[in-house]
Amino acid sequence: MSLTAGVVAVQGDVEEHAAAIERAATAHGREVTVHEIRDAGIVPDCDLLAMPGGESTTISRLLHSDGIAPEIEAHVAAGKPLLATCAGLIVASSDAADNRVDELGLLDVTVERNAFGRQKDSFEAPLEVAGLDEPYPAVFIRAPAIDSVGDAEVLATWDDRPVAVRDGPVVGTAFHPELTPDSRIHGLAFFENEAAAVPGLEESA
Repeated sequence: MSLTAGVVAVQGDVEEHAAAIERAATAHGREVTVHEIRDAGIVPDCDLLAMPGGESTTISRLLHSDGIAPEIEAHVAAGKPLLATCAGLIVASSDAADNRVDELGLLDVTVERNAFGRQKDSFEAPLEVAGLDEPYPAVFIRAPAIDSVGDAEVLATWDDRPVAVRDGPVVGTAFHPELTPDSRIHGLAFFENEAAAVPGLEESA
């Protein structure tokens, strides 16, 4: 059974996320068709959804003005998986600590924007991620950090701060998993998340 994936394309590394989803699907023996989402009406047909980084205030404004925000909320409410990265994590959070961001409230976390510095402070770090056997080469660019965690599960920390979490079908990362050829985070979010409803996943296990 072929899956339909969507990458929210209002900002961010859209093509890189699409390629990572395709690699992860192949690694798990699945077929996937990836669509770029710039307008309302596409998300309801998606089995998997990725929300890339960018500028969180702009992303949240466009998601709401274009009618995409309620579709993402319905996607998660239906148990379908969402991977939210960097600014996507901020938008998906329950509290962005910034009244310019209209959060979706899909991850029970409070975040701090640019917690690891500005663009010049970008770095790569080997993260120990729950569910992965080997360290993950995480790329941090103007990365947020998670200040507090409610019901979400912490998957990884860096410098004693959570940088990857899972809350039901939603996985959020402070780093950019699309900027490495390692697609294990996309695999973890979409094909190894027991809380997520991915059609036909049980048959392929």
